[in-house]
Amino acid sequence: MADAPKKKVVRAEETAAEKAVDAAPASGATWTPTPEAKKQATTRRTIAVVLWLLAIGTEAFAIFWVLKQNPINMVLLIILLVAIAGLAIGGSLLWKQANRLDPASKSDPVRFFVQNQLGVIISAIAFIPLIILIFTNKNMSGQQKAIAGIIAIVLLGASGTVGASFNPPSTEQYTAETQTVTDATGGQNLVYWTKTGKVFHLCAAASAVNLQSKDNTIYSGTVAEAHAAGKSRLTLQVEQERKQCGFEPTDSPSPTP
Repeated sequence: MADAPKKKVVRAEETAAEKAVDAAPASGATWTPTPEAKKQATTRRTIAVVLWLLAIGTEAFAIFWVLKQNPINMVLLIILLVAIAGLAIGGSLLWKQANRLDPASKSDPVRFFVQNQLGVIISAIAFIPLIILIFTNKNMSGQQKAIAGIIAIVLLGASGTVGASFNPPSTEQYTAETQTVTDATGGQNLVYWTKTGKVFHLCAAASAVNLQSKDNTIYSGTVAEAHAAGKSRLTLQVEQERKQCGFEPTDSPSPTP
């Protein structure tokens, strides 16, 4: 394999090399999360649900108490709108982290959609009824409705955007990428990425990963760990990197005796 460039630090777990071999699935096997990843995903989803319930509870308080007052306490209403957005966004970020650790399968389209777009759904539930009641409230002036309504719509847009998954991960993607990596590297489920890069690579010597490493640090781990770190996919330059890394072609013919 090609030597890693100088002035680059590879930060990997102590057992990364051993895990790379153990984590390589058998050919044709479907990728599954490790028990540790499953546990972390469950914890994040539980906290996300709690935050979302708090957001909906805050919405209920705004609807059944604040909007019933005459006059309306605008300062309190705006504070509640911001709190709802913060809770919804916090839950969505944790939920999306959990989906990277334990993604859904595309074989069940309904579950795949709901699991990956649940942040948008929750944001809609937490804001749309409130927005409607703000604009139809008889105890608010036109100016108050405009101020509170516009703030609520902007916060709905922000929380919905954060909650949306535009390119959601799937077990099929992880399976295919893991197989591609193990085929290219000779059986190791070990990839490399940087803090600012959006994709992961086959080795620390790959030219792309070095261009991306502005903090002089290259991280390593399994395909699933790369996704958990926020990387969206495997590089498209697999063949180019295989040569740069010095990996032999998997389909190269046996030498003639």
